[in-house]
Amino acid sequence: MSMEVNRNRLAADIDLTENAVAVLKKRYLKKNERGEAIEEPIDMFLRVAGNIAEGEFRFNEGEEAKALYEESRERFLQIMLSRKFMPNSPTLMNAGRELQQLSACFVLPVEDSIDGIYDTLKHQAIIHKSGGGTGFGFSRLRPKNDLVQSTMGVSSGPVSFMAIYDASTDKIKQGGTRRGANMGILRVDHPDVEEFIECKRENDQINNFNISVAITDEFMEAVEADRDFELKNPRDGEVIKTVRAKDLFRKIVEGAWLNGEPGVVFIDKINGDNPTPQFPIESTNPCSEAHLPPYDSCNLGSINLEKFYREETGDVDWDDLRETIHTAIRFLDNVIEQNNYPLPEIDKMSRGNRRIGLGVMGFADLLIKLGITYDSNEGLAFAEKVMKFVDDEAWEESRNLAEERGVMPNFEGSRHEMRGDRVRNATVTTIAPTGTISMIAGCSGGIEPLFAVAFMRRQADMEMPDVNPEFVKIAKERGFYSEDLMKKVAEHGSVRDVEEVPADLRSVWVTSHDISSEWHVKMQAAFQKYTSMGISKTINLPNDASVEDVEAAYMQAFATNCKGIAVYRDGSRDAQVLSTGKTSAGEKPTMTPASPEAPTAPSVTPPVAAQDNGPRFNSLAEARNGRPRTLTGVTKKIQTGHGPLYVTMNDDEFGPRECFVILGKPGGTAAAFSDALGRMISLAMTHGATPAELVHQLRGIQDGHPAGVGPAATLSVPDGVAKAMSEHYLIEDSLPDTRELPIIGACPDCASGLTRQEGCVVCHSCGYSKCS
Repeated sequence: MSMEVNRNRLAADIDLTENAVAVLKKRYLKKNERGEAIEEPIDMFLRVAGNIAEGEFRFNEGEEAKALYEESRERFLQIMLSRKFMPNSPTLMNAGRELQQLSACFVLPVEDSIDGIYDTLKHQAIIHKSGGGTGFGFSRLRPKNDLVQSTMGVSSGPVSFMAIYDASTDKIKQGGTRRGANMGILRVDHPDVEEFIECKRENDQINNFNISVAITDEFMEAVEADRDFELKNPRDGEVIKTVRAKDLFRKIVEGAWLNGEPGVVFIDKINGDNPTPQFPIESTNPCSEAHLPPYDSCNLGSINLEKFYREETGDVDWDDLRETIHTAIRFLDNVIEQNNYPLPEIDKMSRGNRRIGLGVMGFADLLIKLGITYDSNEGLAFAEKVMKFVDDEAWEESRNLAEERGVMPNFEGSRHEMRGDRVRNATVTTIAPTGTISMIAGCSGGIEPLFAVAFMRRQADMEMPDVNPEFVKIAKERGFYSEDLMKKVAEHGSVRDVEEVPADLRSVWVTSHDISSEWHVKMQAAFQKYTSMGISKTINLPNDASVEDVEAAYMQAFATNCKGIAVYRDGSRDAQVLSTGKTSAGEKPTMTPASPEAPTAPSVTPPVAAQDNGPRFNSLAEARNGRPRTLTGVTKKIQTGHGPLYVTMNDDEFGPRECFVILGKPGGTAAAFSDALGRMISLAMTHGATPAELVHQLRGIQDGHPAGVGPAATLSVPDGVAKAMSEHYLIEDSLPDTRELPIIGACPDCASGLTRQEGCVVCHSCGYSKCS
């Protein structure tokens, strides 16, 4: 059979959803200079399988090497085409192409010297240019105002240098397409830890960083015993300050309650399980699931668990799963050989430790097919069972590879050597974000519950219900399907409270916001028990969750041996127009305020409705008849890629009346454009345009100079105006209630809603994802 005929046969057999094809065309397939895709999905899979299989030639020669190459290429191709396994995005994008940078994230050291700090800054830029994210441990840096003997000056402290790294990220695009992501970590015993905790309170700086506090066992013991805790200068160990441990812990928790920052990593637990103790770990990748020593990298892939369910037995095909795991581990070990690392130091460390991270996705889908409730003891028991199986088989294949290819170069001094366990890889499993690769695979993300059973997807100027096809199939089979019911499910997002859905289905078709934070943490702990590195997962909390609820989640995570935790309280970052929700005739939907301090919009009297004893007008403009001498309103400051933006919104007796948009100093194109935008908004409001209509038109507009990432990002001046108007007017205006389906920002690509999952920001409409 010719290669072309075989290609066409394989292409016809690929079972990709329409959404998966759209994601591949937009983000993964080769493009020409006009940005047009010049390969089909089958070409991408053939390219990746062939390139990664070439790793076989590193260990074999002649006919044996050729045979192994052909066998591996076929095996690698089949596990991808069947959507049983997907490697991380850089491998799909770059394998077999000029860049050939196949890793997602890296950790870099930050030495306590100007040379070290700026060498790392340069290395960060190189990595971001290649398409990778970076993690940093800033704990070696001396605290603010500490003496610098070489100049007899004083240090500006870790947070100041984080700001420099953040500014650099703003200027360097990942792989020439988008800005990079960073993780910044500071130990809890560092004297500047309180400044670090508060550095992202206002959401207007260091927006290209996630931040986490490295929590020690000593600190947690002090919190539990309500003891004092010493903050020490890392330069010489001198005690700089003594604080009450509970008070410091409270500040961490309050920050997480306010906007999800900081998270925490339990650094002693991480290093206690570090398989290469000769290389201590002080940071993680941006989503915190990969625990890496300086100059090490992430090399990740995920198994789609849903693909191993067999309807005829009602169980998992464990033999097929075992075979896929072994093939996936070989694939990931080959990636290390094929990778073009951005720095020689990274090349040496990555090849020496050979860390790989095989994870899972489609877990929620599999539970549904098995009839197991996510937030149940049965769900936890199955999580432990399936992850133990993945981890055990992954280690077995790593031992097989060690026999065939040799142990990892840094085997000597490793915990594996101490145990006499000859393995090829320092680590084999982690639960990483699966954002777009789960869309390609057509399954639920990571170990998260479903994002939604259905949601309202924006198509042109319409919103249509997008219902999980498996749910539609079951609804039709069991006779409760109707278009009206599907729309109702989409408006709710969840079915747990939809009585028309049978009770047994309501118990298993659960979404993230049907589940309490306690069960989210329990599930994370269940998977952590049999995972080499960490887990990227979002612990969702309702908007009305208290600071004590966040504290309880953090304490539970520590007690159950999680390696870290990040929470997100709904609405705790800037809210924007949402794409789902429940409405009823004659009733205004509401949205939870972004924070307790968010302003309440003034009530608006319908402008042209006749009052019983008042005059009648043909139009709102006629009713207004000129501008009053005095109007009241608010001014909001919004950070943009062009500098601070000031949006003043004034109201009269009829409601919203005018808007002034000021950017920078008078004169110049940007300032003139902003002034003109404000005038046109004022004209529109004078004639009756509502804030909701204006926000709908302005939100999501991009100009190529966004400020920040994820939910805090402002995409342009118009988008900033939309954000200001949304914050001021739409708290009680016509926005849907989204307890079940929280949208935390506008997608920079398609302007649909973004949601937080697996520690990332994801758009379920176009496939955009971002570590934020």
